[in-house]
Amino acid sequence: MYSGSGYSDWEIGDVTMIIENGVYHLFHLIIPNHDYIAHAVSTDGISWKRVNNALFVGDPGEWDDDMLWTMHVCKLGEKFRMFYTGLRRQDKGVATRIGIAESDDLLRWTKVEHPGFPLGSEEGEFYESLSNNPRNWLSFRDPFYMEVDNESFLLLCARVGKGPVSRRGCVGLFKWSGERYLALPPLMHPMAYDDVECPCGFELNGRYYLIGSIREDVKIRYWFADSFMGEYHSFHADVLMPQGNYAARILKDEDHLLIYNFFYTHGQVNSLRVFPPPKELATDEKGRLVLKSYYRWNEMAAKPVALDGLGHPSPLFENPTNQLIYEDGKWTCGARSGYEIFWWSRPSANFIWEGRLNVEGMGKFGLTVCTDKEANGYYISFDIINGLVQFRAWGYNANDQKKNFVFENIQSNTIVVPHDRSFHFRLIIFGNYVELSVDGVVKITLIDYQWSGSGFGLYSASSVISLEESTIRSLPAVIDEYASQEKAEKKAV
Repeated sequence: MYSGSGYSDWEIGDVTMIIENGVYHLFHLIIPNHDYIAHAVSTDGISWKRVNNALFVGDPGEWDDDMLWTMHVCKLGEKFRMFYTGLRRQDKGVATRIGIAESDDLLRWTKVEHPGFPLGSEEGEFYESLSNNPRNWLSFRDPFYMEVDNESFLLLCARVGKGPVSRRGCVGLFKWSGERYLALPPLMHPMAYDDVECPCGFELNGRYYLIGSIREDVKIRYWFADSFMGEYHSFHADVLMPQGNYAARILKDEDHLLIYNFFYTHGQVNSLRVFPPPKELATDEKGRLVLKSYYRWNEMAAKPVALDGLGHPSPLFENPTNQLIYEDGKWTCGARSGYEIFWWSRPSANFIWEGRLNVEGMGKFGLTVCTDKEANGYYISFDIINGLVQFRAWGYNANDQKKNFVFENIQSNTIVVPHDRSFHFRLIIFGNYVELSVDGVVKITLIDYQWSGSGFGLYSASSVISLEESTIRSLPAVIDEYASQEKAEKKAV
């Protein structure tokens, strides 16, 4: 877990990652100053330790003497290359350009001159430029390098030069000619958004995919094509990561294709930003992208313990219509009228809880986690009629006697409801990180700091549900990012 916090709680910005010799390297912006690109390392892709900063803004008069924006790090031959976005003070924020830095070891970086760089919008007739810029600031940024059929391309967050002003966002495309990068028409223009930020492209299971972050609703969307240069399309649902997740970038980890991003807590741009654990990208039988849980969770977790070993859950409200039956490894519970929470005390602060939920009646139901005995905590509701899962914070608000409750829907996502209304869930609690998978697909992924109660369980409102095949696996303690710096600080002294 990592936030990059210092004076401000929201310092972490756009990210790029690379793996070298088994070490994960994270490079990210520092918000709001944008004056350097930070560097952190990890051995598991979850807990990070800061090392020397990678790159700083240029000296006065240089093309990048104002700010540094989104970058992408890749390995070309024996060297590492960083394509990065820079701004010049003279332009007063209107123009962004792409520059290059190189490194032999990922630790020491040098800005280099390269034919055609810094690359600006004036290089391409297909995109907005200083002379065709209704917003009075250009989007020509967020480079992503990829190779396809032995050819080299740069993908950019760019904007076409005509059309409704708020719908010009596109994935710009430049191709290496042997001497310089030459502009091509946009790889994809959805004609829907102001910008397609932090674009990424990749091939997976025979198809090409583009992902981009959309400012309008703070979600990550994707598009697909049968060939890299082909026509890109959307499925019926095009949201890859639900609201609050942003600036996603991909990372190849041996046989795993990971997706990283940062998360806006409370859905606010200027709130705490945190870099959560990654997910994995896969496709379903129709070629739709799906999120899978990170493979290292299984490596980190202890052996599974049957939920039966925690004893009978407590009915917190003592609802007189509640029922609780345990038989042959199956818990059946519910409340004919009103609400009831069937509450277990969690065996460790961090854990993976999974099992099979069966809906055997009408009414509302779901999971609770980080819940105390006053019922303050998080509630995961399953709407099997409309195919929706929602994660909400619910409890007592001691700070406002006139509105003495918290009821906040933090994130929601669609789910497929099987005909038998039986599904497998997997819930990960790791510090303040929450991840819920339904039938093997990650549907909820977020970070929240409101509740930390010691319980978890099931809730029912006029429903009958059963839980079987349920286990708990403990996870290790979260390494605080500041604690991870202590050794480096002492050595420096």
